[in-house]
Amino acid sequence: MNELNASSDVVSDESQTHSDPASSGVDSAIDPGYWFSDEYVTRMQQTIGPDACRALSIYPLPKAFCLSVIVPVYNECSTVQSVLNTLRNTGLPMQIIVVDDGSNDGSGEALKKFQDEHQVTLIRHPKNRGKGAAIRTAIEVAQGDVIVIQDADSEYDPGDFRVMLQPLLAGEADVVYGTRYGHCDRQVSPWWHQAVNGFLSWLASVAIGPRLSDVETCYKMARREDFLDILPKLKENRFGIEIELTARWARKNLRFTERPIRYHHRWYDEGKKIGWRDGVAALGCIFRYGLLRR
Repeated sequence: MNELNASSDVVSDESQTHSDPASSGVDSAIDPGYWFSDEYVTRMQQTIGPDACRALSIYPLPKAFCLSVIVPVYNECSTVQSVLNTLRNTGLPMQIIVVDDGSNDGSGEALKKFQDEHQVTLIRHPKNRGKGAAIRTAIEVAQGDVIVIQDADSEYDPGDFRVMLQPLLAGEADVVYGTRYGHCDRQVSPWWHQAVNGFLSWLASVAIGPRLSDVETCYKMARREDFLDILPKLKENRFGIEIELTARWARKNLRFTERPIRYHHRWYDEGKKIGWRDGVAALGCIFRYGLLRR
């Protein structure tokens, strides 16, 4: 019994001596940036090895790296604050560009909370112009090394940026799409939702080139210069921007890759805005930018 007590005392002393953020669990007082620090990456490489770190997307960020996150907002009063807080808590150094696209539900008031945040750039369109127009506005003021698009609802998880950034920073891809259909860690969507997205992705692949499983995904990530390079040609004001971005990058022979992301489908009574008309418009965009190469 005494031996057991003595052994317990030793274990207790050792755990206190060697406690750190990586071994003692996540502490709310720990800077989330620690999980991207050289110290953490080196420790994990020594503990589990480089191959395991690669599989788990544990890697160091380049010095002075910044991610520009474009957040188009239209009548998302109930979710936009939560989304912006989640972005800030990822630990990634980022510039958050919020474009209030003529909201009339109080989203503008909700965003005032962030107007003095150094990380957040607030822009407002007096009238609703559409997601594509908001993205074009934001690209013009982006300053980060890499740009990604984030919806202002709660369907996508910014924690997946770590996984998406990996092939870009490793020089293995030029464009990364987060696919909602790459694994099972997601809320199951209605059959028609998956069927329509699957059909559009297949058709876009045939017309445009890259074989993508989810062309309509919000999470599109590329280096800032690749966004700026096509900015003067972008025309789509609404959800057609998803097809147009894909087509214009494909014409430049950029290397595409997909990474699985988490996805929580929301319903129309929760504020979902894309509808069947946008599906028809997507077909027109596939024809226009894919087959006609406009």
